[in-house]
Amino acid sequence: MTIPVHANTKIATEKMGDNCFHCGLPLAGSTLSVEIDGVTQPMCCAGCEAVAHAIIDSGNTSYYRFREQKSETGRELVPEFLDQIRVYDHPTVQQQFVHSEGGGDIKQVSLIIEGIVCAACIWLNEQYLKQIPGITSVSINYSTHRASVEWDDAQIRLSQILEAISHIGYLAHPYDPETQQKLFDEQRKKLIRQIGIAALFGMQVMMFAFALYAGDWWGISDQFRSFFRWLSLGLTTPILLFSAQPFFKGAWQDLKMRRAGMDVPVTLGLTLAFSASAWHVWTGEADVYFDSVAMFVFLLLSVRLFELSARKKAAEKIESLTNLTPTMSNRLLEDDTIEVVPTVELQVKDRLLVRPGEVIPTDSLLLSEHARVDEALLTGEPHPVEKQRGDLLIGGSYNLEQPIQLEVHSLGPDTVLSGIKRLIEKAQGFKPDVARLADRVASVFVLVLLVLVTITGIVWWQIDPSQVLPVMVATLVITCPCALSLATPASLSAAIGSLTRHGMLVAQARALEVMPQIDTVLFDKTGTLTTGVLTLTGQRDHDPAQAARHLQIAHSLEMHSEHPVAKALTVSEIPPLAVQNLLQVTGRGIQGEIEGETYFIGNQAYIREVAGLPDAAQMDDDQQVVYLARRGQWLASFGFSDPLKPDALQTVEQLRSQGIEVRILSGDREVYVASIARQLGIEGYDAEQLPQHKLARVKQLQAEGHKVAMVGDGVNDAPVLAAADLSIALSMGTDLARAASDMIINGGLLSPLPRAFNTTRKMMRIIRQNFIWTITYNVLAVPFSMAGFVQPWLAAIGMSLSSLLVVLNALRLRE
Repeated sequence: MTIPVHANTKIATEKMGDNCFHCGLPLAGSTLSVEIDGVTQPMCCAGCEAVAHAIIDSGNTSYYRFREQKSETGRELVPEFLDQIRVYDHPTVQQQFVHSEGGGDIKQVSLIIEGIVCAACIWLNEQYLKQIPGITSVSINYSTHRASVEWDDAQIRLSQILEAISHIGYLAHPYDPETQQKLFDEQRKKLIRQIGIAALFGMQVMMFAFALYAGDWWGISDQFRSFFRWLSLGLTTPILLFSAQPFFKGAWQDLKMRRAGMDVPVTLGLTLAFSASAWHVWTGEADVYFDSVAMFVFLLLSVRLFELSARKKAAEKIESLTNLTPTMSNRLLEDDTIEVVPTVELQVKDRLLVRPGEVIPTDSLLLSEHARVDEALLTGEPHPVEKQRGDLLIGGSYNLEQPIQLEVHSLGPDTVLSGIKRLIEKAQGFKPDVARLADRVASVFVLVLLVLVTITGIVWWQIDPSQVLPVMVATLVITCPCALSLATPASLSAAIGSLTRHGMLVAQARALEVMPQIDTVLFDKTGTLTTGVLTLTGQRDHDPAQAARHLQIAHSLEMHSEHPVAKALTVSEIPPLAVQNLLQVTGRGIQGEIEGETYFIGNQAYIREVAGLPDAAQMDDDQQVVYLARRGQWLASFGFSDPLKPDALQTVEQLRSQGIEVRILSGDREVYVASIARQLGIEGYDAEQLPQHKLARVKQLQAEGHKVAMVGDGVNDAPVLAAADLSIALSMGTDLARAASDMIINGGLLSPLPRAFNTTRKMMRIIRQNFIWTITYNVLAVPFSMAGFVQPWLAAIGMSLSSLLVVLNALRLRE
């Protein structure tokens, strides 16, 4: 089959199925295609497919009809890069940086993107990648230039994603800290060189400008005037050609994608001022503005250097939380000899030796009898944590005492640290509603500005032609659309870094916007306000002679539960009985058959239904109680002590001081919940609540106009966590509770919670302040510059200071 030839076109016919219609390379089994002029044409990769779609969508289909040769391929543009990225498709290589939930085809990777200079680059990359089939989500963090990309490996390969990014002028590769540090250093060195040239030559230009301005007042000979102007032209040329490169490259990439980005007005202003000034030097007419060009380039580059430093510090603070593992590890061989190996070479089930003061290299199970570890950098808790044989030790924590032996439990993307890193990256890509509005405004701002500049030039040509150039340049330069897009990422990075350092992880980025709106916090009791480490303190039996038998039955029923009560009743010294037809009734208890008889263990309401509860079953009010029964007969009551967490009272008081109502929502009996509420000074509580009752209570509060946050850690809390406006789980809780949560308190204490409310409120306040300032600045600055009241050099200072102010304001979130 051949491609139809249009009349008066130069396109050659070719066989479909052999080569890519866009670049001409072999298809290599690719089934991708694009419809061009009504004909389905084959594409060799997702990159060519995306570029072809972009050409068609922009109305340039005629490009394919009039081209004389195939498009320049990515291999011709960046051959070394494309040769290298193929290795990233290898499953063994991907184990180091690709995460796959459940081992399926949906994969997630963190990429570093080189070439990003402003927020417009972020927008371009995100919009471009979202159009590629097989890519399910993309979010790019401006502060770190890292992209979190999720894709379907059955539709597109990682190397094809990297190649597609290269088609729009950027280079991407999997993230690693050393590479990012190297890129930061390279960017910094290049910016310093560009600033140095702009400063060195700019100072000379300013001296000649001062002489020319003074000559306008006190007189200067024509020879010196011409000489100084020619010198200024020569000194400004390297500033424009070398120092101003980032602006011209950014503008060129924007224009290639048929988009007016934020570098476009900067480049237009520089080009207009320089070219007009050069023409005036040649003709000897009017004024020159080389000093304004030099000053603008120097100031804007200085702001970018400061912004780069701020981004580098933000990235370093976050990396300090997630890159805690050592490079080398001590692996124990079968004969107990020690082999020092790179941590990346460890395998699951390997035995490790960790000496006192050393860092635990990866998530591992404790083989020694006990250990004391420091998890402060992970959880924000400064106190040592006691661990027993079989406990999981998190990679990145410190061993404090004697040497310990460990068994590797998980590696690479499956570790707790990697999970924290993914949460941080996901949260950093979030944009509040106000930020999305700002992006939409910024996307049309430049076009509106160009229209206004054109109108201004036409009007001033009628009024005073000599003022057309300075007024147009000042109007192009003074506007600051970049501050609109700087406002959110700078604040988000600082806030997320602060939250993570103090033990609060953001699982769902929407939580950052919802949290400041919360006016009611509901706490579960067991394991949330209390330690959740229950101790059996009393037992009351229908037949005291059967006490040991009753404890054995309770032990056998509770062995399969995650509830804290189950852990307290599960005693290793008691031999378990065989249990048949085990059934867990969520929020009520457990039932099962032992030796042919059905037994029930659970809360007061559950046992009252199946057996009734005589007065003899009651225990002290300050105890948590569960009851054991068989059909129609109460057998035993078990009382437990569960002390409050050491920071529970302080947390409740701090939340109330912030104007937040605090309530308890618990499934325990009312007298016990009331006792806990009295100790914490909480007036509102709901006891004996089944999961459906908790859910109904949350919906009732929401119907009354409250914004509700739920804090819990158990299986029973998962439904209500999902229904609350904001759900917060403890990392010590169950997987189901964490899966349903928007935020996770990384550790057992509650003290990160009040701080998180303060931080998110401050973050949203600063974002709004930055937007108000940017909008006010542009609304005032543009009319003044259009009216001719602002000189180009003053416009350069105003624009630079506006961007600087936004970044400085955002950095107030760093604590």
